[in-house]
Amino acid sequence: MEISKPLRIRHERTCGCPSNHINCLSAKEWLQHQIAVWEFYYEKRDIRDKKIHPAVFPIALPSKCINLFTHRGELVLDPFVGSGTTLLAAQDLDRNAVGFDLKKEYVDLSNNRLLETTKKTSNQIAICADALNIGDYFEEETVSLCITSPPYANLLNRKRKNKSIRGDLRDDEHYLQVQQYSDHPADLGTMNIKEYSLAIQDIFKGILPLLKPRGRCVINITDYWWKGKRIPAHIHVTNALQNAGYELRNTIIWDRRNIVNKAGIFGWPSNYITLSTTYEYILDFWRPG
Repeated sequence: MEISKPLRIRHERTCGCPSNHINCLSAKEWLQHQIAVWEFYYEKRDIRDKKIHPAVFPIALPSKCINLFTHRGELVLDPFVGSGTTLLAAQDLDRNAVGFDLKKEYVDLSNNRLLETTKKTSNQIAICADALNIGDYFEEETVSLCITSPPYANLLNRKRKNKSIRGDLRDDEHYLQVQQYSDHPADLGTMNIKEYSLAIQDIFKGILPLLKPRGRCVINITDYWWKGKRIPAHIHVTNALQNAGYELRNTIIWDRRNIVNKAGIFGWPSNYITLSTTYEYILDFWRPG
């Protein structure tokens, strides 16, 4: 399918909300979102199989962000669309949305998942393209929300040891396997944290003009261990986005304890290490108005 540049996709509100409202939520609904620790549950439509995609988040995560930062009919962008979770959330909530990915298999997966719903009042599409070229597809100041979970640098670019899993369960089908997204040189998952930070800065610098003034950019990221050292990826991403011209508005903790089970003991008895699979960061930025 030939993709036009820029895309012919709607981005205007279709609701009747007052112009100064940033979303369609009532005051009572707004109140439920003010806590800075979020918890989500997976549903039947969520992909959990790591053979399909090595790192996914529940539909509930982008749904919450879309509800908070957009109106019906507005445009949502996911620069690293993966399995298409953001696009499904946008479809559910009557927002137009576009996702990008380097890997054609993920783009096809995303578009096929969107076909499961036939009754549509908005448009969603995944496109196979480098995130650096996203600016070619949109007019400036048309995107209301960029929401994504990018690769966590080179976290997956090594043999899986399953150290967070109980010892007798570690030798599963993924043990000692490399679950990398791809070998593409532009794949963020192949980069060390310094290369990754510069690449993130370049990508989001290109996205910034596409956002409406005070349009949001929400990034899900986690810190990780590499060769015995803690890598504070959320700090690197924050610095990269600020260098690209964004302003940090909120830091939210995704409490993942409800989806972590059969955890192993590691570090005992001489090296205290927190179980990093129990939480992740959700960083909320905006384009200064």
